[in-house]
Amino acid sequence: MTRTYSRITGTGSYLPPRRLTNADLVAELATQGVETSDDWIVERTGIRARHFADAGVSTSDLALHAARQALEAAGLEAKDIDLIVVATSTPDMVFPSAACILQNKLGIAGCPAFDVQAVCSGFVYALTVADAMIRTGTAHKALVVGAEVFSRILDFSDRTTCVLFGDGAGAVVLEASETPGILASDLHADGKHVGILCVPGQVSGGVVAGHAMLKMDGPAVFKLAVGVLEEAARATLAKAGKTEADIDWLIPHQANIRIMQSTAKRLKLSMDKVIVTVDQHGNTSAASIPLALDAGVRSGKVKKGDTLMLEGVGGGFTWGAVLLNL
Repeated sequence: MTRTYSRITGTGSYLPPRRLTNADLVAELATQGVETSDDWIVERTGIRARHFADAGVSTSDLALHAARQALEAAGLEAKDIDLIVVATSTPDMVFPSAACILQNKLGIAGCPAFDVQAVCSGFVYALTVADAMIRTGTAHKALVVGAEVFSRILDFSDRTTCVLFGDGAGAVVLEASETPGILASDLHADGKHVGILCVPGQVSGGVVAGHAMLKMDGPAVFKLAVGVLEEAARATLAKAGKTEADIDWLIPHQANIRIMQSTAKRLKLSMDKVIVTVDQHGNTSAASIPLALDAGVRSGKVKKGDTLMLEGVGGGFTWGAVLLNL
């Protein structure tokens, strides 16, 4: 009996047209009495620009553009898809899921569609879930999307967080295959760290109860992130019977260049082997890994046959990694 695996056969991405450089954002914040600078942002994060969605543009709208690109790259039509998984922390509505709304916008119906909420680790979680469903025969052609409009949950009076995030979407088509694509994955969570990165609000009685803006303890997040990213990467390599030397490209969650540099150093990888988009995208949460993956593919850096390590860490606290052959 032939064993079933899953492989990425197409990638896509989308950034909303409104691009704000650090200078643009600094000028906007100054009108609200918030002081920061391009130097301050670049030194601490490596971010130079980000994209914000216009009013009325939803997460599913961004996801739709990325999904269509991925489908085109895979040589498929929307009707060929039999599973949709969307990783997001900023869905269009409380419910239904952004995945169901995306399904309707793609003009298809019937296949399972659901969201995964693991914040910045969301795409790694979603890819692992879709891989498992393909391996068991539940699905054959999956659309896995990471999409966010984080600009909607930022506190623009807090310069330590509002300069970090951006909006966007990335997508992959994952298909059943007789040859291994996804080699191994490693997922974790630890709820005791809820307070260091969260949006502590909810809808109650038709109004927002609590605080519906992002709150983050930056130093605590940094300290935790570097350690768990290394652990997840090593655990994933061990499951696949591989070593750091087998990694052609590290494609990490694009949160902070210093976290990425520290992770690469611990894995004995040169930054020449790391796909970096944080400088132009900012932190796009669940969208950051597929955005970076598509950027690497479309630039010609990441090629078919390359071995990729994807990894992310986010609020929850959640973290995880996926090793795959493209």
